[in-house]
Formats: sequence, C-alpha cells, structure tokens
Amino acid sequence: MAGGKYGDSSAKDLSDWGRPIARFFAKKIENTPITVIQVTNFHLLLSILCAWLIIENNIILACFLLVIKGVIDAIDGELARIRKKPSHVGRYWDTVADTIGLVLVMIAFGEALDWDISLSIGIILAILFQYSLFNHFSVRMRLLGSGDTTSRIDERMRPNAHPWEKQRNVDIFHLIYLLFFSWQDRIISILTGKGSEKLVWELTLSSLLGYGFQSLIILILSISNNMQYLPKLVLELNIFIMLIIIIKSRL
Repeated sequence: MAGGKYGDSSAKDLSDWGRPIARFFAKKIENTPITVIQVTNFHLLLSILCAWLIIENNIILACFLLVIKGVIDAIDGELARIRKKPSHVGRYWDTVADTIGLVLVMIAFGEALDWDISLSIGIILAILFQYSLFNHFSVRMRLLGSGDTTSRIDERMRPNAHPWEKQRNVDIFHLIYLLFFSWQDRIISILTGKGSEKLVWELTLSSLLGYGFQSLIILILSISNNMQYLPKLVLELNIFIMLIIIIKSRL
C-alpha cells in the first residue's frame, strides 16, 4: 500500500489542508486508550456546540470552531491509518455524525439568519450532494493511490468485519447507512462519468466542495460580516462547480 491518503498522486486536495495537523495529534494519541469512535463522537459534540452558538448569535466563534471541527474530523481517519486498523463501523458512524452535525448547524444558520424553511432544506440537500461528489472522487482516488478500500463507491453489499470489530455492529451501521445515505451516493455515481485516467483534475476541483475548504470560506464570510452570501455560495457557486465537474468527468 502506497504511503499517504492518495498514495503518490499529484492531485491537490484543497479541502485537506488540516491533515498534517490531524496527523500530528493522531500520533500523539496513538498509544492512548482514546478510540477512533470517541474522536468521532467529540467532533459531533463540537458540531452541536457550534449550532447552539449560532442560535445564540455567536456566529464568528461558531464558524471558527467549525474549522477546528474539520481538523478533528480528520484525526479519526488518521488514527485508524496510523494504528493500521481501518473500521467499517468507524467509516459509517463518521458519515452519520458528520450529517447530523451538518443538519443541526444549517438549521441553526437558518434560525439566526432568518431563512425560509424551504431555503434551509435546499441548502442542506445541496451541501449533502456537494460533499458526496467530493467523497466520490476522494474514494476513487484512494483506491487508485493508497489502495484503501474501507470506503466504497457502492456500499450496497454488506462488508465483512475486520478482526478487531464485531460483524453485528458492522451490519447495524451498514443498514443505517443504506437507509439514510446510500441514495445520494447512487445519484452521484449515475451523474458522474469515468473521468480522467488518474482523476487528478476531478479530485482537485471537487475538493473545493469538501468540508475543510468550505468551512474556511464560511469563516471568512462571518468575519467580514457577509453571512448573507452563504446561500449564494451553496446554491449558486458550489452548484456551478458541481456541474463543471460532472460534465468534465463524462467527456
């Protein structure tokens, strides 16, 4: 297996700027009792805190903590990689936790910025598809680069548990994933094409839609007192980027 998340690929993951920091802290806790699941639980709690801060109108602090949350979100994967113990349960729970946090934060933004309920729902759905498109090419690149098969493009087939996790737990979280999340992955898989041979162009551009990059933009909007442009970012600019990626991948 090649070193690094994407092996020796020349692709630039602009959303992965915090990974060196995440790797540093993952190494610090490598030999501690802290588990990958506990790290995921922590960044979910941090998302909940951010949602509360937004409702309390502490938006700049909340957006700053969302950036920190993005770095912590990378620690669980790095910890599993360093310990050489990938986990299907960890992969599914990370997606569930991220989605719960995203929905709560966007509902909080809708409350604080007085969005119509239809706008809040539209933004949540748009972000889910944007993250799914980025994840689609990230998974494909990991398979090409490092050979990591913990995440898959098509999750419909139930995976076999690793020796360090229970099959029953894998089955439960796999079912949850299928019920609530696999639909968006299938839609993205249908929309996207084969792409280039090494997927460098597709991953680099789609990384603009990843949480790590988007959280920085949202922080800038909050600091500059321009949060009114958040819907335009999500529903106009990001969707335009998505369309370019999808069309290019099919050429």
